[in-house]
Amino acid sequence: MQQKKVPMRQCLGCREQKAKKDLIRVVRSPEGAIALDFRGKASGRGAYVCPRKDCLERALKARALERALGCPIPAGVYEQLAEQMERGE
Repeated sequence: MQQKKVPMRQCLGCREQKAKKDLIRVVRSPEGAIALDFRGKASGRGAYVCPRKDCLERALKARALERALGCPIPAGVYEQLAEQMERGE
């Protein structure tokens, strides 16, 4: 039997290719709402960040999420990401 291919995505902070399941997805819904998507199933434009604080800081500094999603990111989304990383989920 052939092994199933693991979907890979690039972290916006460290720019490394990693398995999709190891990253946190930030999604812009078709209505324009920004949210965290932990299941990876929400419809809309997605961007990925490693669950590490330094990657989040790099993505924030480079405004990588804004560019990837094509809209301004509310500060609350960055706070949610930081809280999630501290909890280790």
